[in-house]
Amino acid sequence: MRKALAEVGQTYDVVVLGAGAGGMSATVFAALEGMRVLLVERTEYLGGTTAFSAATTWIPLTRHSRAIGADDSREKVSGFLDRAVGNRSPKVLREAFLAAGPEVVETLENKTDVHFRPRPFHPDYLYELEGATSFGRALEPTPFEAGELGADLALIRPPIPEFTILGGMMIDRDDIGHLMKMGKSLKSAVYSARLIGRYYLGKMRHGRDPRLLMGNALIGRMLLTAKKLGVDILTETETTAFVTDKNGVTGVTLRQKGIDKRITVTGGVVLASGGFSRHPKMRTEKLPHPAPEFSPSAPGHTGALHDLAFAAGAHHGTTSAQPCFWAPVSHRRRPDGSMAVFPHFVFDRSKPGIISVGRDGRRFVNESTSYHQFVSAMYATNKDGSHVPTYLIADAKALKTYGMGMIRPGGANIKPYLADGYLTEGATLDELARKLGIDANGLKDSVSRMNAYAKTGVDADFARGTTVYEKANGDPTHGPNPTLGALETAPYYAVKLWPGDIGSAMGLVGDENTRLLREDGSVIEGLYACGNDLQSIMGGVYPGPGITVGPAIVFGAIAARHAAQRAAAARRGEAGQGEAA
Repeated sequence: MRKALAEVGQTYDVVVLGAGAGGMSATVFAALEGMRVLLVERTEYLGGTTAFSAATTWIPLTRHSRAIGADDSREKVSGFLDRAVGNRSPKVLREAFLAAGPEVVETLENKTDVHFRPRPFHPDYLYELEGATSFGRALEPTPFEAGELGADLALIRPPIPEFTILGGMMIDRDDIGHLMKMGKSLKSAVYSARLIGRYYLGKMRHGRDPRLLMGNALIGRMLLTAKKLGVDILTETETTAFVTDKNGVTGVTLRQKGIDKRITVTGGVVLASGGFSRHPKMRTEKLPHPAPEFSPSAPGHTGALHDLAFAAGAHHGTTSAQPCFWAPVSHRRRPDGSMAVFPHFVFDRSKPGIISVGRDGRRFVNESTSYHQFVSAMYATNKDGSHVPTYLIADAKALKTYGMGMIRPGGANIKPYLADGYLTEGATLDELARKLGIDANGLKDSVSRMNAYAKTGVDADFARGTTVYEKANGDPTHGPNPTLGALETAPYYAVKLWPGDIGSAMGLVGDENTRLLREDGSVIEGLYACGNDLQSIMGGVYPGPGITVGPAIVFGAIAARHAAQRAAAARRGEAGQGEAA
């Protein structure tokens, strides 16, 4: 398992650089092929941004889809992606993903500790497109009691604190329902008491919550499998160079705490470092302006490996609709001085009584759209800084009912948020506009229009709440439209939203086996990429939940298997030479 650089071998069949979903998948699949595998992570934790996320995994046509009766087919999902993505990515790569995905999931569940479950309702984001489905394609990792990892539990990147309770307890949608009703239902009270008691006992024993959910669960399960398969793991280790010959990459040079070591690689090097978007130069050059100041993603994707890949002849794709996948974020300084960056995915933007406006006080987007499309609209309308930041506006009733950003439902104790400026309050819309520095007449007109739409259930401006996906993000108990509600209960509140990048969509160009390509189309032998290091098959479009994690896992498996074939061929060559000698 985890070793010091001086302790690892000189030669491996497969070296994986990066330990998010893609890197862990490549590691596990290479080990399943009987390869000698080295996993290298530059930070102190495994998991990358996957560990921060829900790790929803978009892989269509799996046995889970069949088990819950999804009406889906290869033709249907392929057509959906054609309509969503078009020529923004090569169709051959999308088809490779669709062909391999079901078997990859089956292998993980049959031969490793990784397990998924479907939800009976988890719609594609672009539900308006022909071929979209409301369930069956998006899977989620099953919870994982990780005590058997022992000391290696500490290797997993902890979740974002603002998504936990009680100082580190992870909760999912099943837990939330019981916790919200614990004072009203005996069943929920018992469930919650057991949950909280188990958390404190686990934290006392392991130093953190051993009940892993979502992204932590996926990474924990992959780590346990890697441990059983004898993978060597390095953390806090930088890749300083690729060793190359005239055909491609034959090794890597690593550095850990002042020690350098050269590793020979017989099968291949798999890049899985999370993309380029924290690279200081590329961030400025490739992201729209103003470049996002805040990102809720993990810190490891510095793009340093992309510089090395460029030196080996690789190049970035240029066809993506967006260079990154986006989410609107709010931010607040924590007591320890660190910055909390909170992604506004679905919990507030599309709830009744909440709207978003620009500096002119007017709505500019369907607030119920996906987080990626929301930020795309922020940039598309950002004339002279008019929509960066954007202002999320709620009345007192909506704030209390649904929360807003880091303020949880119930709206209790909002004074600290008001004191540090995270939340702005106005007794009237005029006062709120004045405090925010936005146009009061525009804001009042936007609220007036929304109040009228709340009565009819029809948003005449942006058609909010018309698709299955949009309605799912509203309040099912509210009508006539679950996403449209009046703002009429003073005081009024606002949280500033900024563009946040949650992963690169622009990446290194590869073929259907994830081998990286030169600009002339020739293969750089021995060099692979997966996850956000690989040019996204979604082309900078966000068709459904989990469209980063699903392809990362599948292409990680594809890369590992192809590299394993190269390593096996090299072994046969060595054996043949030995026999001849």
